[in-house]
Formats: sequence, structure tokens, C-alpha cells
Amino acid sequence: MTALEVTLSGADVLLPDVGLSRANLTIADGQVQKDPAGPQVDLSGYTVLPGIVDLHGDGFERHIAPRRGAMKQMDEGILSVEAELAANGITTAVLAQFYSWEGGVRGPEFASQVFDAIAAVKGSVVTDLIPQLRFETHMLDDYAGLPERIARWQVPYVVFNDHVPHDRLAQSRTPPRLTGQALKAGRSPETHLEMLQTMHARRGEVPAALEALCSDLADLGIRLGSHDDATAEARAWWRARGVSIAEFPETLDAAEAARTAGDYIILGSPNVVRGGSHKGNASALDLIVMGLCDALASDYHYPSPRRAALMLTKSGLLDLAGAWALISSGPAKVLGLTDRGALAPGKRADLVILNAENHRVVATMAGGRVSYMSGDIAARFIT
Repeated sequence: MTALEVTLSGADVLLPDVGLSRANLTIADGQVQKDPAGPQVDLSGYTVLPGIVDLHGDGFERHIAPRRGAMKQMDEGILSVEAELAANGITTAVLAQFYSWEGGVRGPEFASQVFDAIAAVKGSVVTDLIPQLRFETHMLDDYAGLPERIARWQVPYVVFNDHVPHDRLAQSRTPPRLTGQALKAGRSPETHLEMLQTMHARRGEVPAALEALCSDLADLGIRLGSHDDATAEARAWWRARGVSIAEFPETLDAAEAARTAGDYIILGSPNVVRGGSHKGNASALDLIVMGLCDALASDYHYPSPRRAALMLTKSGLLDLAGAWALISSGPAKVLGLTDRGALAPGKRADLVILNAENHRVVATMAGGRVSYMSGDIAARFIT
């Protein structure tokens, strides 16, 4: 697909250092241009904003495994994911895939299939798809050779999780949902419980193993993040090992520790839309007000980044430029992607077009190529 060469006129455009302004926007050769070029398209009644950069989303699971065994063509599932991303104004998407003892769609074998599928379709999709590995830290037997596998999968971003129910195991109590988890993973409840008990018993070996793994991944240039930091001490531990991204800190203390040290803080946009965490963790709204947020991510719901930015604007907590930065230039900076996140000359022509009246996505372009277009706006480009 060829990138468009066109000048968009009549729309309100969110421009750097200017804000929302009635202005022409020219795109050509996949970039925003300084000088007019190509035919002019009247976009009166629309708003043009930088494309959304989604730092962390696992909402794709339902596309690649809608039911157990239902999706045999993984590539087709990824293409379906891209269609949903584009329909929600997302031009760069980090697909967060578990590598977990939980098995099923979160198991190592499934992760390998997902990463291979992303690599297979990358050249045929418009949206920039970036794989992320979410590694369960207590899988000690999987550390050997993991950096090499990550390099082969072309994964540039690794996040560390620990979902082992340590509190229950320490009390010799059966973890919740044990039977359901075991069946999803293809294990008997007894085998699943024994596996959890073994990981819990070996928890003292994890810090040294993690330290070596972080060092190896850093040498490969892999971006590293921690997930659900609960304390300032936990954030400091990760930072000392080169893990400079704090995904969804659970408490104010952890978020403040990240900010003080200059770490990046990613929060969940569903938390903003809902008005609080569904798990009772720190409110994203409160953290944003305190300046403890660099980026908002879709987490598990792709419409939420756009909705969260618009809600922040409507509530008066931030102006549109500040709110939209949390889903565009902010996440681009976290990922080190200096070529996108703002509608400035020389930047990638990544943009989303909204109906100015109801703020619905009507078109999305990534690198000047159309990834989504729906409704009456199509006629303006065709005629």
C-alpha cells in the first residue's frame, strides 16, 4: 500500500506548542510535511490528532484464541487484532504476551507461536506491532537460553511479573481458582498445586537469577519494565537492575519512588475511564493529577486510551494537548521512538481523525497509509 500525498484542510489539528488549531496538515512520503503537497481534502467537521501509541495491551487474546483450540491460523488472529487497533486510532501497538506457568494462552509454547505470527505479518500490516514478553519471574527452569529466544522472537521489550499466590502458599492454603487454572493449563489440580508449591519454595533463588537475566537482556538492548510494583523498595530493587519502566504501580509510594528516580510510569486507561482500579489499587486519576504518569496504556481494552484522554480533557484535569500526550508523545518517548507521537514536520504521518461532534474514530493512518476509514469521510478522500 502506497503512502498518501495529500493536504488536509478545514479540520482542527492538534499541533505541537500550539494546541488545537484550525490548520492545514500535509502528509507525503509517510511523513508530516512543512509545505503543501498533493490534492487538498476538506476535513471540516473533523479533528486530527497524533496516532495513539499503546504501550501495553493484552486485549488481543480473544482474537487469537476465542475458544480453546478454535484458532488454528495464528496469523489470521493477528490480522484481526490489527483491524481492532486501527479502528480505535492506535497506530503503534505493544502486544503484551505472557510467558507464564499459567499455561494455555499464557504458556511458553503459545507465546512462541504469537511472536512468530507477529513477525510473519509485520510486513503486511499498516499498524506498527511491537511484541512484549511478560515473564513470570519464578519460572527458574526457563531462565537458561531465554535471552537467545527473546532475540530470535524479535522482542524489544520485556516486563517482569509474579503472579504466584505466595500468601496462600505460605499459609499452606489452597490458592483460589486452582482447579480452573489447572484445567486451562492442561494439568491435574494436584500437579498444578505441586508446581506452585515448588516455585514458592524456591523463591529465594529468584533474585540472583533475575539479576543475571536483566544484565543479559540489557546487553541485548532490550527495554525492561516491572509490573504492579507495590512498594517503593520494590521499585528501587528493579531500578538497580536497569528496569526503568514501572507498569501500573499499585500504590502511591511505588509511583512516587519511580518519579523521584526518573523512572517511567505507565498507568492503565481503563482505570481512568472507570474512575478507579478494579482491584482496589491506586487510582490512575489521582496519580495523573499528582504528575505521576508518563503514559496511559490500553491494558485489556483498546477503546480506552482515546476515551481516557477525552475524559481527562472534558473533566478539566488536563487540556487536550496534555491529555493526548499521555497516549501519543508520552508513550513514544518511553519506547524511544523519536519519529512519532506529534504532528510535526519530519515525524511519521501517524494520525487519527475523529468526528468533532461525537469524537468517534473515523479514520486512522500510520506512516501515511490508511489502516482504517469508515463512513462519510471516505467520500472526501475519493472525490
